[in-house]
Amino acid sequence: MEQNASNLAHGFDIQEIRRAAANLEDGAVTEGYAADREAVIAMLNAALATELLCVLRYKRHYYTVSGPNTGHIKDEFLEHAQQEQDHADRIAERIVQLNGSPNFNPATLTQRSHAEYDDSEDVQAMIRADLIAERVAIESYRQMIQAIGDKDPTTKNMLIEILATEEEHADDMRDLLA
Repeated sequence: MEQNASNLAHGFDIQEIRRAAANLEDGAVTEGYAADREAVIAMLNAALATELLCVLRYKRHYYTVSGPNTGHIKDEFLEHAQQEQDHADRIAERIVQLNGSPNFNPATLTQRSHAEYDDSEDVQAMIRADLIAERVAIESYRQMIQAIGDKDPTTKNMLIEILATEEEHADDMRDLLA
């Protein structure tokens, strides 16, 4: 009885907590991880492809936008490209934490991405393509967050933070539409 009381000190099962020390090769993934790890990694790899494609699209728009009074638009494209790269880096890091392999294969990038690439020449068409892609990303992240639920709080919190930035990007693009 005394040992059982000490094992449940403060409402926690100390023996279960200490079992987390086993399987060190699994890194951050303990026995208590409740999500389907392979499904989460697959979702994150799709998000990674989407972010990488968004980096490329924004970079292309940054380098090719021209015309009078487009300096502020050019700056917005570059800022968004940098933020999308940060998202990609965070997602790739999380995939590795979950003992997965981030998929950076350029040969299949467009097929794996939820958003599409754009090579418009017209500034308004560029902005519109970026707004569409942001809306696609918003819905993708919303569905991923819903699918993960409370089973992987670290991934869920990361996706919520990224979603908030994507919503800001959509507002920025909407404001730039003529």
